[in-house]
Order: sequence, then C-alpha cells, then structure tokens
Amino acid sequence: MGELDQLWTKYARKRTPELRQAIIEAYAPLARYVVDRLNLKPGPALEYDDLLGQAVVGLIDAAERFDPSRGIKFETYAYHRIRGAVMDMLRELDWLPRSVRQRESELTAAYEELEERLGRAPTDEELARKLAVTVDELDALAHEVALQAMQSLDETVTLQDWEAGTIGEMVADVSAASPEEALERRAERDLVARGIEALPQAERTVISLYYYEGLTLKEIGKVLGVTESRACQIHGKAMIRLRAHVQAELKGPAVRERLAAGQRRSGAAARLTTGQGRV
Repeated sequence: MGELDQLWTKYARKRTPELRQAIIEAYAPLARYVVDRLNLKPGPALEYDDLLGQAVVGLIDAAERFDPSRGIKFETYAYHRIRGAVMDMLRELDWLPRSVRQRESELTAAYEELEERLGRAPTDEELARKLAVTVDELDALAHEVALQAMQSLDETVTLQDWEAGTIGEMVADVSAASPEEALERRAERDLVARGIEALPQAERTVISLYYYEGLTLKEIGKVLGVTESRACQIHGKAMIRLRAHVQAELKGPAVRERLAAGQRRSGAAARLTTGQGRV
C-alpha cells in the first residue's frame, strides 16, 4: 500500500485537521494543473493567484466530501470539484446573465461555421437563418452580447508596474483645464499677483477685500472708515494701476514665453481692462 493509500485509510478512520492538511498538500499540484488546463486569461481584476486560490478551495472541499469506499479515484473526483469551484467564482464575477453568455457562444459558433463554409463573412439574413431567428431578434441578441464590452469605472487596473488605479481615474475629465490652459492661467495669476503687490496699501486692501473676501464697496468703506464713494474711487485707481501693469508686462519677453500664443491678451488683460469679474 502506497503512502497516499495509507493516508486515505487513516483519514477515513479519523478525519483530523492534520490528516486533511497532509492530503491537501499531497494533491496541491492537482489544483495548479486544473487552473492551467482551463487556460483562462487573468485580467486586472482577476490574477492567476486568485484562480489558484479558488482551486485550492475546491481541493479542500473535495477532500472533505470524498468517500474512498465508492471505488472512485480521488484525482478524478477532485478534478471536477476544483474545476467547478473556479468556474463558480468566474460566474459570480460576471455581471451578465448566464443565458446571455450562452447565446453569445451560440452566435459566435454560428458565425465561425458560416464564415468557414461560405469563405466570407455571413450576412445578417444568413446568420439569422442559421440560428433560426428573425433579423430583428438577431439585432436584439447582438445588442445584449455587446453589453459585455461595458466595464465598471470602479474596476481596478494596473497603471504602472508599481501602482494600480481604477478605470474611472483614467477617463478624461472634459471639464478640467488642459496642461496648456493650466499653465496659462497660472501665468496670469502670477502676473496679476505681482501687480497687486506693487499697489499702495489702501488700494491693495480694497482689492483683497473686494475680490478675495467678497465684500461690497459699502462694506469696504466701513472697514476702512471711508464713504462708499471713496472706496469706489480707491478701487478705480487700483484697477487703472493693475491695467497699466498688465499691459506693460505683456509686452515683455518673459511673459510672452509663459503665456500661450494668441491667448495671453484674452485672459488677465481683457478682464482687468473692463474691470469685470473677481480676481
């Protein structure tokens, strides 16, 4: 009697965790063999180790359920239990109904058979006759099958060898500024910031309270202890100084290098010239 036979004899008499562990370790290569035979292609959300782990779960289940008295080889029994465990996991991960998957297989098989027999791609009418459905039913079936191409935005994918992310993180945000636009806006802000820093204290305060704090000119007047009319005058002077500063700097080579060609005057200069909008 071989070692495995002796192990099974002992396990049949007394099913201890130690004996079960010894059996699982002895048949562990069978789990890898089943996974390799399935020839599944791991994806970002399902790696080879995941498949192997589920195969081991099937192996453990087979060891617990196996009855040597039935005269069936454990390898034969375990093979189907392991394969079933892996396939069950794949079905749980698949969000499409099994009926759609089955129709997809039928559609693919019919298409391949007609293409091989006709020597060309079959028409919708020929494919519909092969499947014994109408063209409208074929279109509906194709629509159902096409749904499998959809992916969850929360699905994890590998972005680099050392990091991972979701598909949603890879989708472009159409509302976000392009790198060129972001660079231009940053140059505009720097340009305006330098102009504000060069203003007299009272004008700098008015600009800060009006554009950054959101106060009205009446409220600014109270803060400064002046009338609303005087606050308006200070604001007007500040805008004239800023406009002159922006226009002067826009003529310099340093700014021309930072601002995008043809767009630099449509940003800060245009807004400050009209005195509209908040910085």
